[in-house]
Amino acid sequence: MAIPSPCEDPQAQRLPFQQMAQLLADIRTANPKAQLDTLSMGMTGDMAAAISEGSTMVRIGTAIFGARDYSQKPE
Repeated sequence: MAIPSPCEDPQAQRLPFQQMAQLLADIRTANPKAQLDTLSMGMTGDMAAAISEGSTMVRIGTAIFGARDYSQKPE
C-alpha cells in the first residue's frame, strides 16, 4: 500500500504513483515467476491520480464514511 504525502495538485499527486508503478514493473522484470498482480495505492483524495497511474486497489473510506473527527481523544 503506497500512500504519498497529501497534495492538492492532481499532477503532483501522479509522480509518486508513477514511481510505484515503475517499481512494480522493475520487480516483475527481475522476478518473472513472482505473481504480483496488485498495485495498492491511493485514497479518497487522490484516487483519480492513483487509478490513472495503474492502481488496482484504492482505499476510499473517507468517501464512504466521511472525514474522521480527531478532536475527541480517547482516555
